Amino acid sequence: MTFKVEFITFLACAAMPLLLHIKADCPPPPTRLKHEWLDPFTINVSWEKPSGLRDGREINYKYSQIRNGEYKSVAGTKLTHFTDICLTEEPDSDSWTYSVWTDGSQTCNSSNESTRVNKTFTNHKPRAKVVKDFKCIISGNESECSWIPVNPSLTLKLSYRLCGRFEERLKGLKKCTHFNSSGTRMGCRLKVDATENDICVLVETDAGMSTFKAALQIPSPPMSIREEENELILTWKHPGIGKDCEWKYEVCYKRCNKARECESYNINKERSIKMPYDESCRYEFQSSVKTGDNCKRISSDLSEVVIYDQKKLPDVTLTVVAIVIPIILSVCVFLSCYCFRRHSAIIFPNIPDPSAIFKEMMMNGNKEIKASGSLYTPVPEPIEPCRISPVTETSALQPSI
Repeated sequence: MTFKVEFITFLACAAMPLLLHIKADCPPPPTRLKHEWLDPFTINVSWEKPSGLRDGREINYKYSQIRNGEYKSVAGTKLTHFTDICLTEEPDSDSWTYSVWTDGSQTCNSSNESTRVNKTFTNHKPRAKVVKDFKCIISGNESECSWIPVNPSLTLKLSYRLCGRFEERLKGLKKCTHFNSSGTRMGCRLKVDATENDICVLVETDAGMSTFKAALQIPSPPMSIREEENELILTWKHPGIGKDCEWKYEVCYKRCNKARECESYNINKERSIKMPYDESCRYEFQSSVKTGDNCKRISSDLSEVVIYDQKKLPDVTLTVVAIVIPIILSVCVFLSCYCFRRHSAIIFPNIPDPSAIFKEMMMNGNKEIKASGSLYTPVPEPIEPCRISPVTETSALQPSI
């Protein structure tokens, strides 16, 4: 019995150093997690190096954001800190939970990982749904943004910067100072080039704040249509940005009063598609475009309706002639009738009847033509009497009158 106790004690003492060695080799978790908000979009999470590891061994860490009980994505680092962009459009989410742990593939003889240390961080201001349908149309080095305020009575403040660029974070946030409105939508021109990077937006009111990436849009590229044999060729110009991007076009059309149909096409270089054409139908087209998976998200709204009806296309010249000429003729006829009626006495004077004159001459038997009331009677000219006086030799000469 004494031998058994001594043997068990010997085994325990022999196994104790081995257990301590294994425990020292297994990766302990990071300690003293803390955070710092670098700006309203960026958080820096740091921790201290775990103790109990052998000196000289490289330590790797892994971290991930936990959302809805799931790990969003797992990333690795050899540093004792990382930065992340904390953006979400969920109005009830005003906190973020991160998990950090030690990767044991380099620090231990096995691929074990340490226990995961979770830390929850909250923002400095409650989150709230401040705006909706926020979108920015890219135009060169500026972006024309618009949105619908959830509560128009609250004063709104908007700040922004480019996402993912360290130098932009150092410059700080830009503020929108001149707002415009159109109907229910408000807008502001942001002085930022969003062709390469997204726009991080901060919108604040007294009720709360909201941070998100703006939805980027471009005007719908113009579409041209031509007929080739029994097909229609639809062609678009390049959007002007994202030269190496794959563009997906959505074409919606109606023909022969049928239901509207929409089809999607992946277009790279040619930017044209072919579709069957029925000459007896009238076609109405609308199109939109968006980037593929190899570029950041950029899209456009549906374009204006483009009509193609080869047999029923109106001739503008004939239409103008058919309308204008009858109007001009009608006006001329009306003016002519008015002038003839107004000046009929001058144009067509009243001429006496000659038969009345001859009838009166025959009845009176007078050969002399008597003035008729209807005939023109000239006015007699005044004649001065001529006086002749005899002239004697003694009388002086009288001046003639």
